[in-house]
Amino acid sequence: MSSPGSLRSLMHKVIIAALFLSAFVSIELAGAKEKSSIRRPNIFIAISDDQSWPHASAYGSKMVSTPHFDRIAKEGVLFNNAFSPSPGCSPSRAAFLTGRNTWQIEHAGTHASFFDPKYETFPDRLQKAGYVIGSTGKAWGPGNWKKLGRTYNPAGPSFSSKGSEGKWKGYSAGFKRFLNKRPKDKPFCFWFGSSDPHRAFKKGAGLEKGKTLKQAEVPSFLPDTDEIRNDLLDYTFEVERFDDDLGKMIQLLEEAGELDNTFIIVTSDNGMAFPRAKANCYEYGTHVPLAIRWGKQISTGRVVDDLVGFTDLTRTIYEISGAETPTAFPLSGKSILEILKSSKSGLVEPQRSEVFFARERHSSSRYRTLGYPQRALRTHRYLYIKNFKSERWPAGPAQKFDSAQFDDAGKMVLWKLGAAFGGFHDIDACPTLTYLIKNRENSKVGHFLKIATEKRPSEELFDIVKDPGCLNNLIDKDEFKETGSKLRQSLLNYLKSTGDARVTGKGDVWETYPRVSRLRWFPTPRWAKQNPMLVPKQEWLEARRPRKKSKK
Repeated sequence: MSSPGSLRSLMHKVIIAALFLSAFVSIELAGAKEKSSIRRPNIFIAISDDQSWPHASAYGSKMVSTPHFDRIAKEGVLFNNAFSPSPGCSPSRAAFLTGRNTWQIEHAGTHASFFDPKYETFPDRLQKAGYVIGSTGKAWGPGNWKKLGRTYNPAGPSFSSKGSEGKWKGYSAGFKRFLNKRPKDKPFCFWFGSSDPHRAFKKGAGLEKGKTLKQAEVPSFLPDTDEIRNDLLDYTFEVERFDDDLGKMIQLLEEAGELDNTFIIVTSDNGMAFPRAKANCYEYGTHVPLAIRWGKQISTGRVVDDLVGFTDLTRTIYEISGAETPTAFPLSGKSILEILKSSKSGLVEPQRSEVFFARERHSSSRYRTLGYPQRALRTHRYLYIKNFKSERWPAGPAQKFDSAQFDDAGKMVLWKLGAAFGGFHDIDACPTLTYLIKNRENSKVGHFLKIATEKRPSEELFDIVKDPGCLNNLIDKDEFKETGSKLRQSLLNYLKSTGDARVTGKGDVWETYPRVSRLRWFPTPRWAKQNPMLVPKQEWLEARRPRKKSKK
């Protein structure tokens, strides 16, 4: 039997243990309460449509004024070396949304096809993690996101508003409606996709705004003429219109008290819509502007030189939001959060020595709507490009068929050829292209049309520091043999490690993905006549061949 003293001692120990447990629970509850009170950041993406890297005043451009982009850069971080996953809008946006290289997402990695829901997007995952998601303007597209089972656009449900200014110009109205509708106790992810500065431009808009031809900055791959300068000014007019819309969005964030808790990304899907830029893996096709702001969470006012790709941005979004990353189809990029939180400018993470991008089909621009497959690797100094089908025309052949003729039974018997030099459909129709075609016999102009449209070698290598216009191919120069060999192997290794069909012997799969937009028809090229076995099988294409319209 226990003595009274030992009993008192036991009770004393129990009381102490109870008090300790109570204190521990209180600390845990306080910690949980504090943890639950930490607000997850909102995510806001503003993405222009066809804007090359130099064309923001934060980068020193004198032909364009972008005060709102500049503000994001000043109050955040400006990136000098950001690259899109593809020089075309649809695959570029798909890679950004999925966080995977374009050659890793099947249909979505080419232009105007489908988007398989098995490839989850960061808006999908953020919504599962409690975020409210939405978009306005150009989200993912062009393409058919419903065909394979998605229930909303991969960038998020649309809050677009046409408004009084025309198609998609009521961007801020859409964002305002989203902000008013969202639950105030939840973080949000919103995608603002502008249609600026996509072609077509209003001719003379730049001059009407007060710009002068002297202000235009003509890249080395275009002739320096008044016509070209005028087209460039019209392009900058639309860049500035995108910036104006961005400013309205920033104001709405401020009015909602959400600006400093919002992770803001401002960039473009690919380069400007000029010959040898958009739809090409050259510098002006893939090098894009990028500025990121996140209130006091990152070290501000810095300019960073690190090589950054869109899949890196995707990984960063997952990291800061706390959302779980996809497991079936893992992300390809590396987070840039440490760069953002660093106090350094210039080169922050030297190990980021390479960035990769690619192209498959852009428009319907050649025989059987075949693509122009490219893979590219960019270092701080060099750009290496592999052209897998160098027998094809990079911008399309000079002529296409304009119409078909049929017999009485409705069977097509004859195509009618269109105008000469009317088949360059991987270059957006524009005054600059028209000028190059009209002046192709001019000794000072003809060369520029050739470098935009003529066939290219299977490999290209450029010194970007000396040749940002990508005019001098160094691949066959003796002094660059070692550099070319090293970059070739590095690209091949990465493509193999990421399962690219172009290096695993299954490259024709890209031609089996249907194009849902308009098709054009072209004469059979020489290579296809000589080697018919090399023509990919495309059941989807046969179903869309012209048919004689039935008489009602």
